[in-house]
Amino acid sequence: MKELITILTEQMAAAFEAAGYDGAYGAVRISDRPDLCEYQCNGAMAAAKQYHKAPIVIAGEVAEQCAAKSGGAFTAEAVKPGFLNLTVDPHFLASYIAEMASGKDALIPQASCPKKIIVDYGGPNVAKPLHVGHLRAAVIGESIKRICRAVGHEVLGDIHLGDWGLQIGLVITELRHRRPDLPYFAEGVSEYPDEAPFTVTELEEIYPTASARSKEDEAYREEALAATHDLQEGRPGYRALWKKILEVSVADLKKNYERLDVHFDLWKSESDAQPYIPGVISELERQGLARVDQGALVVDVSEESDKKEMPPCIIRKSDGASLYSTTDIATIVERMKLFSPDEIIYVVDKRQGMHFEQVFRVVRKAGIVKPETELYFAGFGTMNGKDGKPFKTRDGGVMRLESLLNEIEEEMQLKIRDNKNVRAEDAEDTAAKVALAAVKYGDLSNQASKDYVFDTDKFTSFEGNTGPYILYTLVRIKSILEKAEEGDRPYLNGPSILSPSGAEEKNLMLSLTDFAPAVLSAYEELAPHRLCAYIYKVSNDFNRFYHETKILSEADAAKRRSYLALLDLVKTVLERSIDLLGFTAPDHM
Repeated sequence: MKELITILTEQMAAAFEAAGYDGAYGAVRISDRPDLCEYQCNGAMAAAKQYHKAPIVIAGEVAEQCAAKSGGAFTAEAVKPGFLNLTVDPHFLASYIAEMASGKDALIPQASCPKKIIVDYGGPNVAKPLHVGHLRAAVIGESIKRICRAVGHEVLGDIHLGDWGLQIGLVITELRHRRPDLPYFAEGVSEYPDEAPFTVTELEEIYPTASARSKEDEAYREEALAATHDLQEGRPGYRALWKKILEVSVADLKKNYERLDVHFDLWKSESDAQPYIPGVISELERQGLARVDQGALVVDVSEESDKKEMPPCIIRKSDGASLYSTTDIATIVERMKLFSPDEIIYVVDKRQGMHFEQVFRVVRKAGIVKPETELYFAGFGTMNGKDGKPFKTRDGGVMRLESLLNEIEEEMQLKIRDNKNVRAEDAEDTAAKVALAAVKYGDLSNQASKDYVFDTDKFTSFEGNTGPYILYTLVRIKSILEKAEEGDRPYLNGPSILSPSGAEEKNLMLSLTDFAPAVLSAYEELAPHRLCAYIYKVSNDFNRFYHETKILSEADAAKRRSYLALLDLVKTVLERSIDLLGFTAPDHM
């Protein structure tokens, strides 16, 4: 259905034209002063210069035409120095809400030209446990993927595993030191055991041990570099061991991402792009884009319009090794070949901004992507502790993501077990859902590009702008609807919404009309925090309405059913919104 603000703009444009002015000045927006009006139009201020009239004169003439041209949708008042204050007609608003309630499956406008989009997010390295630094990529990327899908695009989420770098050589080297008898290190072996020579717990201990030693022992580091080289050159035993590392790591990653309610469509990795690298280098050389600089192969990507220095993109180091930039370019080649996407979105730490700008410029210069193919870098900031530094454990170490989730779930279980509304057998599942909402909403409610403080006490609170508060509001609505008498159930079939009887009800109705614009804004800006801000407002408006209104005890049956139909729509809007953010609500809290 058409957005309310679009209807108001169209009718205001008609009023401008009827008054003898360009209809383009009729743009309507939500009021900056909700204490004065609900919507506003500032077109008269802009038109004054073109028509050489005082803004208040233009506004007055347009206001006179609004009664005839607004179709009863709103009233307009001209106020100095030339603003048009709009108030939506209650009867029109009720009919609009009734239409929303009747067509709940079509609340989100669908793209007129659907695109194929790949969202690159996650990006963990194998052989390492997920830590809190992996949270933002997973949470933001999952939400962006869901939002893009919701507006009608075909979307593939790709984890893009790091499985081809030095960390693999370090694990191989440490294993060789510990268990030199393993068949993976012997010559002439053609078959290897089906079972991995380590558990995920052992693997997660092996890597940090090897990494720490490589920083102190140069010979050990050189050994690891040689093992990495041999792996990449195809040494059979190392390839077999690498597959076991991948197998064990991916199984553990899937378990942890499942707990986060994060789901990837593609489990592609750096190694998948390696076969494309020779062709990438050959093509860049053939086109004359690559040049040798101090033994390294580079592509100049600077442009005259650059306001800061843009260094060349290194494609191959002087020792012949490829880099992340080479792999990322090759990955785009692979994606274009396999999927031919219209758009690729990278959800990555914002400190990688220059790297991806270089990569994007190389693939455009080389014609690897079509001119119309869109490449977006959705960089995110750092998740910090209360001290303003990257989030750590109490003893200063890097916190595992699993540990963080455990801590918050335990906190929630303590709070929920004190609540008699939740059965003891449901407490664990309820705590897990509320904890996930606390973590995800706590992250997503912040603008992605900015650093933020992860405040456990704040994020787990049932009051204020938090995930638990949103869920508590939704559970309260579900409880009211469940308690409704059987005779009031017809509100679900062709709901009859009456005109709002008070300011709180009207504000709630107006908030509901902003659902589609909120989703579209979150999509267009790749900004889940827009959706968080929206549902926080809806929740506040509902709770004000709830505290001022007798819903189930309302004596007038028509009014009571109208209230229930309105609540059912609020429930739908909140449930769809939190699904787009990546979490769900329990039945009781």
